[in-house]
Amino acid sequence: MIQVSDQAKSKAAQLMTEEGFNPETDYIRVGVKSGGCSGLEYVLKFDNVKNETDTIFEDNGVRVIIEKKSILYLAGTTLEYSGGLNGKGFIFNNPNAARTCGCGESFSL
Repeated sequence: MIQVSDQAKSKAAQLMTEEGFNPETDYIRVGVKSGGCSGLEYVLKFDNVKNETDTIFEDNGVRVIIEKKSILYLAGTTLEYSGGLNGKGFIFNNPNAARTCGCGESFSL
């Protein structure tokens, strides 16, 4: 469902530990909400609670949790991390996005 690159795995584990989460048992929660300059906006945070409407996926040793309403928007997405000069942060490489904004934080279908 969602793939996690080696760089994203490493950075997520580091940040989760810094914020008091356990990368072995807790989750990266990803989702989509209305907003941003392209209409839909990515959401990423760490979580240790699974809700009834959540689905868990695991890739590259990382547990990813997604609310059911976001699954169709994120199918096939690769979560990556970039620490280059053009900005640092997690990047969603989403094959479903027809258009993305310049900052890469929002998209449309």
